[in-house]
Parts: sequence; structure tokens; C-alpha cells
Amino acid sequence: MAFVTPAPDGALAPAERDRREDAFRDALARRLPDLDPARVRADVPLGPFTTFQIGGPADVFFEAHSADELAASVTTAREVGVPFFVLGLGANILVGDLGFRGVVIRNRAAHVEIDRQTGRVWAESGAVVWPDLIEATLDAGLSGIEHYAGIPSTVGGALWQNLHFLSPPPARERTMFIEEVVESAELLGADGERRTVDRAWFDFGYDYSTLHVTDDLVLGATFRLEPADPARLREIVEANLEWRGARHPPLDTEPSAGSIFKKIDGVGAGRLADWCGLKGTRIGGAMVTQRHANILINAGAAEGEPATARDVRHLIGYVQETVEREQGYRLSTEVGMIGDFGHLGRLPEAGWEDADGFSGGVPPGGHPEAHRDAERR
Repeated sequence: MAFVTPAPDGALAPAERDRREDAFRDALARRLPDLDPARVRADVPLGPFTTFQIGGPADVFFEAHSADELAASVTTAREVGVPFFVLGLGANILVGDLGFRGVVIRNRAAHVEIDRQTGRVWAESGAVVWPDLIEATLDAGLSGIEHYAGIPSTVGGALWQNLHFLSPPPARERTMFIEEVVESAELLGADGERRTVDRAWFDFGYDYSTLHVTDDLVLGATFRLEPADPARLREIVEANLEWRGARHPPLDTEPSAGSIFKKIDGVGAGRLADWCGLKGTRIGGAMVTQRHANILINAGAAEGEPATARDVRHLIGYVQETVEREQGYRLSTEVGMIGDFGHLGRLPEAGWEDADGFSGGVPPGGHPEAHRDAERR
């Protein structure tokens, strides 16, 4: 998931955009005197850096290659007063067609250190969980993060959302969470200070950590893993990849942001959309995949006419309104909406799942009879 400070809507005048670029570059150079100024770029399209392959340009773009560069660039953006957005692997987000009015800092800080004796694994927050980090731990014969094979995430994103997946086959009796192996993390605070916190600080929950409600940014994390048979670990990885492959569209041919809607207590969002017959529904280049009704894909990408963020937003709205009308529930989105979407017209507003007497998408009278009727169909 991305760390973002709000940016204004609407294109900036070229002079203001240039001023922001110069101010950021100059201030960053004071913190990183050996930095090549050409690494700060202007007007860079963001779509190629997201799993959805959708999104307009960033006014200013910088790739941080270490935790120190990440800390310096975020502190610099705060210092010069420019809206900024820290981009990880680009999953679970949708970037607006008009891009981002400010600085996008792409987190490529990916250094990893493994101590086989203690089972501790330290990784910078831009390290990619699968395949990079998982493969490194498998080679070391350490168990604890192999469960998350196939899930697109960086270490920072994994802590943000408390990355999770089913326990190993054949039982698959519970959900495994990344919090189970987190020992500590180094954070950058809004005051520019770096500090180390333990697992308890995160107050982990389902798809939740304290990072959702603070301005702290993860720079690196230490995981405590256990020795295990590498052959068994690889069996788990292969089984999980097969499971996901049967249910999730491949990102290389069907770009997506993963699950679009939050789970409603007692019933899955994908199941509700499926009961409404929404698989295959399409607006422009965006489509509800036939594999899973809670995943929208950029179907137009393979046809030479990629989906726009506007297409996706209107398809999201259509699914929300259909599910409410036919099933009685209000779905809310779990993907981050980043940047400038322009004028979209009438769509369900953020927070509608808790308006008009609804609670978490459940209507005032509780779970409707339509839910039980649909389940029998």
C-alpha cells in the first residue's frame, strides 16, 4: 500500500510544477550531496509502475534505492511543502488519469540480510516479498513468510496491510498473518526522526495496522523465522501459487489491483457480486474478471485500448449500486484512490457503507433475507 499526503486536483501551471521540481531537487541535493540530479524527473507516467497498468503522470518522480534515500526524500518533500506519495509495488491502488500533483517517491530500497543462526531476517521496506524475499528465506531454510508466495507486495506494504493467506495444505484451517513473524521495524516519523518499534506498536488486525492512522513510514523490518525443511517450504510455495493461479487473474496478461471491495462481516464481497451475475461485466476497458467477482481487470490492455481510471471508477460504482439493489448490502472499496481523477459524475461517495443507518455495509435491519435466498440459488 502507498503512503500519501493529499494532493490538489487539477493540473498545475507549468511554472508552479517547475518550481516544485526545482525546490525538491535542490533540497534533496543538500541531504544527498552525491545524488545525480537527473534522478529527479518530471512528468513521469505512473501506470507502468502499478499492477493495474493505469494512471497519469507524476509532476515529479524519484526512485529511492536505500532506506537512507527514502528517508531523505520523504523528509525533503515535507520540508518544501510539496504533496508526496510513496509508491511500493503499485498493488492495491488505482491512480487517476490526470496523475499526481506533487512528488511520487518510488520505494526501491530492497537490501536484505539473513542470519541463519538466529533466524532473523532484516529487509528494507522496498524489498519485494515474492519472489525476492521468499526465495532468499527458502534458500536459507527459514520458515514464516513462504505462505505469501504470489501476493504482490513490498515489505512496507506487507506491514501496512498485515499481509495474510491461508495456512498450508492440505488442512488450510486458518489464516496466516505477517504479524506472526514481525519482530521489529524502523520507522520515519513526521518529525523526521527515525526510531525502532516492536510488533505491539502496529496493533495489527485484518487488513490493518497502526500505519493506517499515523504519518509514520516503514524504512525496514526484522522478521523472526524458524528453521524448516527447504523441500517442504517449496511444496507450500508451489501449492499456494497453484491455489492463487486458479482464482486470481495473472497480472502479466490481465492487470489488476487485486480485491476491489472490502469483506462484509458474514459474507464476502465477491460472493455478493457473483450472486448478481456480475462476472464479465465491462465498462470501457475495465471488466469484472470471470475468475473472481471481487477483482476488476484492465481487459483493454491486451487489446491495445487500455482501461482508464474513469472506466474502473464507473465499473466500481455499477457493481456497488447493483449489489445494493439486488442484495441489500453496500460495498466499500479497499484499494487506495491516488491522485487526480478529474470529474467522474455521480458515484457512491466514500463512507456510504456507514451512512443512512448502514454499518460496515450491512443495512439497518441486519443481514437481509436476500442474502440467504441468494445463497440457496
